[in-house]
Order: sequence, then structure tokens, then C-alpha cells
Amino acid sequence: MSEVKAADVAALRKATGAGMMDCKQALTEADGDAERATEILRVKMGNKLGKLADREAAEGTVQSYIHATGTVGVLVEVNCNTDFVARNDEFVAFAREIAMHIAASPATRFVNDDQVPAEEREAEERVFAEQAADKPEKVRPKVVQGMLDKWLDETVLLRQKHVNADRYEGKTIEQLRDDLSAKTGENVVVSRFERYAVGE
Repeated sequence: MSEVKAADVAALRKATGAGMMDCKQALTEADGDAERATEILRVKMGNKLGKLADREAAEGTVQSYIHATGTVGVLVEVNCNTDFVARNDEFVAFAREIAMHIAASPATRFVNDDQVPAEEREAEERVFAEQAADKPEKVRPKVVQGMLDKWLDETVLLRQKHVNADRYEGKTIEQLRDDLSAKTGENVVVSRFERYAVGE
């Protein structure tokens, strides 16, 4: 069975609007075949498939978090489809929780994998390849991929487990976003953020 790549999961998610974990499971079941995975998702989700992803997320909220010391602050924009959901307490609370998470995660620089510049990803891969040069040739690509995934986990917001792991049962930001999207029936999108720290 071939290993499911994060880029394939993201592409399937974008095409179908299904949750990240659903896409990953479907690709695993389909042995990496995107068309077959789409069929699996169609069976599972029926007429819901594609509807969320196709809807424009033009409403939303900008929320902030300032650390108690006053030395770190974050602004985050989270979008949805309707102003009704944008004013929803749970939606606003989600945006605030994201801002708090980013404040506690200084390495976070991108919202999703697609925002990582190709040249930066390639530069990291070259460094990791050098670091893995002493490993047996057969396992080297897997070692490099593992190092790259670890770097992406540290820098890409949606891949990260929320810092309040106990409260959110170890779920990633993407999983929490998927949960809120399913609950509201809207396309919830973390669009952008800025993190400010004194002296940086």
C-alpha cells in the first residue's frame, strides 16, 4: 500500500470539500487513487460532497489575542459563508482560540501547505538530504520526508495540534476547523494571520 501524501489529501479536500481525515482515509482505502477516493467519499457523504468547498467564504471575523505580559500579540482572519455564522459565538470563539494558539507557537508562519513557497520547501529538502547523507541509501528518501513533515508540522498552522491539547483532545487546527465546518454547514477558512512579538 502506497503512503498517502499530504499534498494529495489537500488536493482531494479542495476538490470535494470533505474533511481532512475523511480524505486521508479515502485515499488510504483507494491506495492513493484520487478518482477512486472521490467515489468512496461520494458514497459516504452523498449530496453534501463538494457543496462546502464551492461556496465562497466572503464573511467572517478578525480576532486578536494579546498575551498577559503584553509582549506577544496575534491578529487572525477566519472566514465563512454567511454573516449569521460570522456573528455566532462559537465561530468567534474558534477564531480567538486560533489566535491564542499562534501566540504560543512562534514557529508558525503559514496557514496551510499551499502557502509554503516551493523554493523554501526545496531548500529545506536539500538541507535534510545533506543531514541524512550518512543513512543507508534505501531509507534516505523516507528519512528526508520525515524531516520535511516535521518541519511542516512546526511551521504550518492547520497541521498543528492545538496548544490546549487536553481541552481539544489532541486535535489539529484542521480537525477543529473541519468540526466547526460540519457543525455550521459552512465553508470555514482560516485566511491569514499576523504574529507580533516585542523585539522581533
